[in-house]
Amino acid sequence: MSVPFVLAAPAAAHGSAQLAAVYSVTTGRLVGGTAALVALAGVVIGGLALARSAGRVGAGNRRSRAIVAMVAGLFGLVVGALNLAVADGGPGTGNGVVGGALALVLGLIAAVLGRLALTRSRRTAAPGQAR
Repeated sequence: MSVPFVLAAPAAAHGSAQLAAVYSVTTGRLVGGTAALVALAGVVIGGLALARSAGRVGAGNRRSRAIVAMVAGLFGLVVGALNLAVADGGPGTGNGVVGGALALVLGLIAAVLGRLALTRSRRTAAPGQAR
């Protein structure tokens, strides 16, 4: 073993420990990421509900899917906004700013898709069906 290699080993270990501390899962990142995933699920469910209410993809319970998409979207909006409000740093500080912002955007999209699907499911219902 050479002397430079022996001296460089502790510095490399220290650098990797700092890197692990920066990219660890903090509470803010967990909350922001969870809100973003719920909002993303709302976008997917809202898109499926909207496609099914237009009659393009099979039959299903489009009203309940639209409501689930709206609830997931509102959850993403509220939790993402709260996460951004309590964050005391910018992106990369471990406060979940990126996840909160993503949850805010995806939550808005999910809520709009859910509302469109709910409106369309009411409009396309047969006259004899309950709304």
